[in-house]
Amino acid sequence: MNVEIRVIPNAKKRAIARTPAGITVRLTALPLEGKANDELIRYLSDILKVKRSAIRILKGEKDRRKVLELPIDEKELEALLGGLA
Repeated sequence: MNVEIRVIPNAKKRAIARTPAGITVRLTALPLEGKANDELIRYLSDILKVKRSAIRILKGEKDRRKVLELPIDEKELEALLGGLA
């Protein structure tokens, strides 16, 4: 499933939330040399309980808006986001 995510790097703590604009992920890493992208993949793999290699960035490698390929379906994603809120 492809998902559009808005990333906020250099936050005080990591968090994921559903907003009216979509999914927002806050990361503690700075957006330098791919560190924020690495943290994004690690964080999502921990939350979704999938391998890191199963998550791919399709668009937005150097942008705050990213399109990710996730190995779960929409119902699973909604259940996880609802459980984290």
